[in-house]
Order: sequence, then structure tokens, then C-alpha cells
Amino acid sequence: MGKHRPSRFLERLTGKGLRLVIACLLALEAAHATKIEPSGLDRGFRQLYDLDFPGAQKEFESWEKENPQNPMGPVAEAAGVLFSEFDRLGVLEAQFYEDDSVFAARKKYEANPEQRARLEQQLNRAEDLAKAKLAHDPRDRDALLAMTLATGLRSDYAALIEKRNLASLHYTKQATAWAGQLLAADPTCYDAHLASGISRYIIGSMAAPVRWILRVGGISGDKAEGIAELQTTAARGRLLAPFARILLAIAYVREKNVPDARQLLASLQDEFPNNPLFGRELARLDQSGSR
Repeated sequence: MGKHRPSRFLERLTGKGLRLVIACLLALEAAHATKIEPSGLDRGFRQLYDLDFPGAQKEFESWEKENPQNPMGPVAEAAGVLFSEFDRLGVLEAQFYEDDSVFAARKKYEANPEQRARLEQQLNRAEDLAKAKLAHDPRDRDALLAMTLATGLRSDYAALIEKRNLASLHYTKQATAWAGQLLAADPTCYDAHLASGISRYIIGSMAAPVRWILRVGGISGDKAEGIAELQTTAARGRLLAPFARILLAIAYVREKNVPDARQLLASLQDEFPNNPLFGRELARLDQSGSR
């Protein structure tokens, strides 16, 4: 008798009961069908965080061959160039950001001219492809994300390698504007919060007169809001979640929030064991705490 029970159960369902069962089955099928599998972009970005730059570039190049008109390919390659330069020069060491005076006194680095030219080439390619897509569809998700990332990468390079603060703020403003358009088109693209989060936190950390001048120029900041946006990307982002966690750890160090900084660095060390930055910063925090 047991084998006949399902059919008898369905036969007895009518009206709302049957529609409810059908709706549940369709929902389960849709959830299964829309499960996102890691792409070459996902794998490549994870390799960047683990300092496997050649492996990341292979993933990006392979993905780009399959998606030649998608601007996310060249912008991912540009991110690989920038991350490799950050690693070579040591610019993500958290002690550079412990307080405003240390950040202001940071040195201008000697950039690799070949890497600089390669970065510019990939960013230009990404922006050209993105603008072509946006001319046909102003709400194209990948195009808006590529523009957000491209201007954000330009801002990072200008600020952290070339020490061109005004140029960096110009690009930061552009990245925030692109991020706003992206979130209006797709509120679930949580990677977009990284651009505005960085902007709000850095500008919110500046002296009051500087913040006032920037606000007059259309650039505003708030440290708490910036941290909240970084937390959103760290928790729900796709490509940029680990980078958001790195930036959050730096922010927590600046805000003297050692427990949260330690927790993030420890999780990053576990997830990306080939990146020595996290272990070094954990040791430095422990050393500072023992004084």
C-alpha cells in the first residue's frame, strides 16, 4: 500500500493545496537551476589573493577567450597586474595605514614601467568594451561592474603607488558614481559596495576642513558608513569579498579594534595560506599587544 500513497495524496489535492505543492516544486527546481558555479573569473581572483599571479592570469585569459566582448576579462587582467605590483612593492602592509600621519608620509614607489603600460592597456580595453555595451544597454551589469572596477583600480594605483592624491580622489568619485548606477541596475551586485565603502571611509578619516572642501566638490565621506559597506562586500560579495576583508582588517587596525582585525586576518590566513601578509600582520598585532 505504501507505494500508492504519493499518487493518492496528489489525487486528493485540489485548488490551493495543489497549487502550493506545484509552487514549492518549481521553487526548488529554480533554486537548483540557478546555482552559480565558479567561473574562471572567480578562480582567478582567488588565486590573486593567494599570490598565484601566473595562475590567475591563465584563468583570466582563458575566460576572456570564451567571452571576447565582455569587459570583465581585461579588467580582471588589470587587477592581476595591480595586485602583483602591490605585492612586489609591499603597499598593502597594514602599518602604512595605522594613522593619518603615517599614511600622509607614505613614500612614492618606483613603479615598473612595463607593468604600468600593461595596466593602462587592459584598463583602456575594458573601458572601451564596457562603453560599447552601455551604448546598447545602459543597465548592462558586467559593463557597469567593469567601469566601477576600472576606475577603482586607477584610483588605487594613483594613491598607493604614485602618491597622486587629487587624481586618486577624482577616480574615486567616478568609481562611486559607477557603483551607484550598478546597484540601481542590480542591487544584488554586492561587489559594487567596495568602491563607495573605500571612498566613504578614507574621506571620512580626513580632517574636518578637508572633508568640507571635498563635500563642496561633491565628494562626501563617513567612516561608519564606509565600514558598513565594506562589511557588505566582505559578507556577500563574489569576486571582491576577500579584498573587502583585507581592507576591513586595515580599517580595524586604524580604529584600534584589534579583536576584529585579528579575526579577519586569521580567517584570511586560513583561506589563503600562500599569502604571507596575513601572518605577518597577525604577528605584528600580537607583538604590539604584548607591549
